[in-house]
Amino acid sequence: MALPSLLSLVNDVLVRLREPEVTTVNENVLSKLVGRFVNDSKRQVEDAYNWNALTTTLTATTAASVFNYALVGTGSRFKVIEIYNNTSRAFLAAQTSKQMTANFISSDVPQPGIPAYYNFNGIDNNGDTQVDVFPIPDGVYTLFFNLFVPQDELVNDVDTMLVPKEPVVLLALARSLVERGEDGGLSNSEAYAIYKAALSDYIALEASRYPEEECWSAP
Repeated sequence: MALPSLLSLVNDVLVRLREPEVTTVNENVLSKLVGRFVNDSKRQVEDAYNWNALTTTLTATTAASVFNYALVGTGSRFKVIEIYNNTSRAFLAAQTSKQMTANFISSDVPQPGIPAYYNFNGIDNNGDTQVDVFPIPDGVYTLFFNLFVPQDELVNDVDTMLVPKEPVVLLALARSLVERGEDGGLSNSEAYAIYKAALSDYIALEASRYPEEECWSAP
């Protein structure tokens, strides 16, 4: 099944509003507004659960004496699954900013070594998250960052969406009904209730496919 495009999502909402479909999202004021609601709804659905469709692996290759790296493409809304040092075959453990500061000032010249800890430390000029690792690398290591990374906003008609379609369309419909007002059809509260039921169903389906992700185990 093909992924839904921004244009198809907007038209799905317009049909439910009993409005004419459009050939481009920017065709008129209403279609542009619905496009905005689709992106708002996409963001809310993305944040509601750790969707497998949003998983990705970013790679950082360390250099000797460099402890800070930018995770290109992460933005600031990602969630961490795990961070793995593929060179030394070991997982990195999270540490607080206070712990990392203590590590770096524990001696005048911290002893370099194999990175074993990480801490996210602000963003760069591109809006991507930066990460500090410790010990300060003593050479080249390949670090795998397994993350949930939400998509950027859908901008072009052909941009496609990764998260489930139905909750996004139903939430965009509810937002549209709030903006336009009720007209004898589905009320915004009814539409929102249907959205919540659809979102719950999709989360249950996703959880059934990855039961191991719902279980906690000691590191």
